[in-house]
Amino acid sequence: MYDLKIENAIIVDGSGAQAYPGSLGIVDGRITAVGDAPESATQTVDAGGMVVSPGFVDVHTHYDAQVFWDKTVSPSCYHGVTTVFGGHCGFSIAPLSPAAAPYLLNMLARVEGMPVASLENGVPWDWQSFDEYLSKLDGNIGVNAGFMAGHSAIRRVVMGERAVGQLATAEELEAMKSLLEQCLKEGAIGFSSTIAITHNDANGEPVPSRHASHEEILALAGICANYEGTSLEFMPAIGEFSDDVIEFMLELTTTAKRPLNWNALTAGNSDLIANQLAASDRALERGGDIRALTIPQPITIRINLHSGFVFDSLEGWADLFKLSIDDRIEYLNDPVHRTELNAAAKSGGPMRGLANWSTMAVHAAYLKKNKHLEGRTLGDIAKELGRRAFDTMLDLAIEEGLRTSFMPMPATDEDKLWKVRGDLWRDARTVVGGSDAGAHLDMIDTFAYSSHVLSSGVRDHKVISLEEAIHQLTQVPAELYGLRERGLLKPGWHADLVIFDPEKVGSGKTYMRHDLPANESRIYADAQGIQHVFVNGVQTIEDGKHTGRLPGLVVRSGRDTETPRLRTAI
Repeated sequence: MYDLKIENAIIVDGSGAQAYPGSLGIVDGRITAVGDAPESATQTVDAGGMVVSPGFVDVHTHYDAQVFWDKTVSPSCYHGVTTVFGGHCGFSIAPLSPAAAPYLLNMLARVEGMPVASLENGVPWDWQSFDEYLSKLDGNIGVNAGFMAGHSAIRRVVMGERAVGQLATAEELEAMKSLLEQCLKEGAIGFSSTIAITHNDANGEPVPSRHASHEEILALAGICANYEGTSLEFMPAIGEFSDDVIEFMLELTTTAKRPLNWNALTAGNSDLIANQLAASDRALERGGDIRALTIPQPITIRINLHSGFVFDSLEGWADLFKLSIDDRIEYLNDPVHRTELNAAAKSGGPMRGLANWSTMAVHAAYLKKNKHLEGRTLGDIAKELGRRAFDTMLDLAIEEGLRTSFMPMPATDEDKLWKVRGDLWRDARTVVGGSDAGAHLDMIDTFAYSSHVLSSGVRDHKVISLEEAIHQLTQVPAELYGLRERGLLKPGWHADLVIFDPEKVGSGKTYMRHDLPANESRIYADAQGIQHVFVNGVQTIEDGKHTGRLPGLVVRSGRDTETPRLRTAI
C-alpha cells in the first residue's frame, strides 16, 4: 500500500524523455512506482490529466536570512521549487561571530537589497558555526535547502575590520582555510566568492572578497577538492570577460576540481554571449568545467538612489554612495557635480548603457503627488518640463528623499530574444538559474523563473519542448550540485513533485507585498497553474495554497550530495 498515489497524470520524468500518461506511488517519502502504480494508497491525488514532474531546483538564491521569518520559502514554493541553494557570491551568514554580525547584516541590506529592519527583527544572529546555523533550520523549513560558505563572511570573521582594505597575512589565510574546512565538514555545500564591481558593502566599499588576492581565493577554492559533495560558485566581472578573468576562472575550477558556476549570462548581445561562453570551452581543454547560470526571462530592474545598488557601478559614481543620504542630496543638488556624474556615467565601463536616462521610466514614486508619473519615461517628463532627462531624474529623486524607484527600459526587441534564450537553456555550458530569489526585494522578480520557462518559453514562444524544459529545471541543476537521488521521477528517489496545468502555468502580475518583518515590503508575484507540490512525499501546496507543513530537508554536503562530475566534452 502506498502512502501517496498520484493518478491520471501526464508524467514528465525530468530526463528529457517523452511525456506519457500514468500514475505514481510513494512510500516513506520515496517514489516506489512510476508509470503504473496499481496498489491502493492512504492519500490519492487525481492529477486530472495535468503534468507531474520532479520538483524544480533553484541553484542560486539568497534565502539565507528569509528562512528565519518565512519557513515556507515563498514565493519559490508556490512556483514549484522544492530545493534551493543559498549563500552565493560570498554572502552567506554563516560562519558568524558577534563582531561580524552587524557588518554582515548591513552588507546584505546594501548588496542584496534586504531591508535592515527586517534583518534586525527577523533573524536571530545568535550562531557562530555553520552547524549551529543549519541546525536552527532542521525541521523548520518547507523546501530542501543547502547553503554555501561565503568568502566575505569567512574573511570578516577571521580578519575583522581588516577584511576591507587589506590583504590577508599568511596566518590569516591559514585561519580562513581552517574555518572553511570546518564549514564543509559541518555541511556547507561549497565555497562562493565574488570580484564583481556591483558588490559593495553598506559603507560603499568593495565587499571583503574583493580585497582578496587571487592567491587567497584559489587557496580557499582548493579546499573543496578535499570534501565530498562540495561545489564552487563565483561572480566574475560584469560584461565582457578579459583573458585575465577567464584565466582566473580556469584556475578556480581546476584547483577545486569542481564545476564552477557563475552568475549570470543573459540573452542579448551575441558577441558578449560568445565571449562569456568561451570560458567554458577553454575550461574543457584544461580539464576544468565552467557553467554559466542563464537567466530565463527578461530582467526588469527597479533601482533607486537611496540604496544605490547598480547606480554605484557606473563609472565615477561609487564614492557618491559612501555619503550619508543628506550629504548625497546636497552633492546631487550641485550643478557642477551633476555635470561630472553624467559625463562619467557615459564615458565608459560595463554599465554605461544604464546612462540612457531618457528611456528610463519612473517605476514607483514615493510621494502621493508624484504617483501620476509612474510608468512614464524620464524623456517624456523632461520634455514637458523643458529639462534634461538626467536633471529630471535627480530632481524627482531628491524631492522624495532618493526613494523614487526607476526602471531602465530594454533597448532591444524582447520577442526576438526568446529563441536565444531557448538555445542557451539547452546549451551544455549553461544551467537555468540566477533567480536571486530572496534578494533585491525592491528590485527584481526573477524568483518566478520556473513559471516563466514553462509559460513564455514552452507555451507562448515554443522555443523549447515541455520535456526538455523540465529536464533543465530538474535533473540538470540537481546534478550541478550533486544532489543525491533528486531531480528525476525514479523508483527509490525522493518524492519531490510538482503537478501543474501546462495550459495555465505562469507568473501573475508583480505587486508590492507588505509581509516582511518590521512591515517592510517586497516585490511579489503569485504562481498560476501550479496546483500541487510535494516535498519528500509531503504535500506543501494543495490547490495553489500552502498546507503549513514543513517537510524540507536541510541539505548537507557529503550526506545529501555527492561530488558533481566535471564535463569532459561539449
